[in-house]
Amino acid sequence: MNNQAPLTNASVVRRNYSLMTVILCWSGLAVMSSLFVTIPLISVFARLYDITPTEAAAAGSTFSIGFALGCLIYGALSDKYGRKKVIFTGLLVLTFISFLLALVHSFAWIVVLRGLQGAAAATFSPVALAYAVEMYPAEKRVTTIGFISTGFLTAGIVGQVVSSLISEQYGWNAVFYVLAGVYALTAVLVYVFLPKGGIQQAHASIWEPVRQIGQVFVRKQLVLSYVVAFVLLMSFVNMYTVLGSYLSGAPFGLDKQGVLVVRSIGIAAMLLSPFAGRVSKRFGIHMTLRGALALAAAGLASMGLISSLPVLVAVSLVFVAGIALAVPSLVSLVGQLGGKLRGIAVSVYTFVLFAGTSFGPVLSLSFMKSFSYPVTFLLLASILCIGLAAACLIDREEPLEVKKSR
Repeated sequence: MNNQAPLTNASVVRRNYSLMTVILCWSGLAVMSSLFVTIPLISVFARLYDITPTEAAAAGSTFSIGFALGCLIYGALSDKYGRKKVIFTGLLVLTFISFLLALVHSFAWIVVLRGLQGAAAATFSPVALAYAVEMYPAEKRVTTIGFISTGFLTAGIVGQVVSSLISEQYGWNAVFYVLAGVYALTAVLVYVFLPKGGIQQAHASIWEPVRQIGQVFVRKQLVLSYVVAFVLLMSFVNMYTVLGSYLSGAPFGLDKQGVLVVRSIGIAAMLLSPFAGRVSKRFGIHMTLRGALALAAAGLASMGLISSLPVLVAVSLVFVAGIALAVPSLVSLVGQLGGKLRGIAVSVYTFVLFAGTSFGPVLSLSFMKSFSYPVTFLLLASILCIGLAAACLIDREEPLEVKKSR
């Protein structure tokens, strides 16, 4: 015992936390970009394969479903085999599947491989959050999670922008060739520069967390948090799915490059995510979450009523800022409410978060088909308001510990 403490301290001192944070943030950006690269490709797939836009949106929905399901098991796998090993292996598999996606010419195969790509991408998100909690000192954790969340959220715009640029110049297949190269490079960075960390439960069953899911869903406060999670990223995907079409028509009439610029500007609001910890310390995590959701809902509801491009861009930044503050606040709240079942609570949160994104493109395209843009944006905002109502019902006084299983 006495000999181990100095060694542990020395190993902590040797860690380059700034470099680790940069790699985790970059990895989150690279991995989560896969979710969003098919949003600009919906019209391309619809035209190329003679299908409806709603059918073409399946390329995004199957990714989300695969991702959501993967989130339920990779946390336990990383407990058993180590966080870094799971992240590294996932990046190698992502490289291979992305390369295969670039080679196929059947939409059915695109849908299948996108589901597998989503399942592989899930090796990063829940595992990286657990890695940050374990490898960083307490005073650095919230900021680090904020930076990782920034990577996740920025991917929502970067993935679309890069996909649009590459597909217009070189075709949609080139998007996945580039992704394969990015994942190969990221795997090297993770292998070389991230400390290995320990193995938490080498003899644990990977199915044990799945058996604990029932305990998570008997907690009213966690269920309310999951309602928020379900609509949170769904609304993000909804907004950007509708925005491109909205900007292309009257009164804006933007070409693809103009739409690209508007999407790119949203990155500025993403940079608020690392500051969610400071805002939560000042106003409390509950107030921060509710305020962020209210901000996002207000921005989303008003977008369809605006005919001035500069004002529309400003309002889209308000929406994105709300989402950027809400995501790290919600994951911190779920971690608190999970108590001793924090690991599975966060895994289920990630599952629900990305399950919501699988409905986003289909839902928003259906609304656009049936309603005007102002009504579409109002309907999408009303869905986000369901999350706001759930956030207002979360009781801060509830004990943090979860009941033990019988």
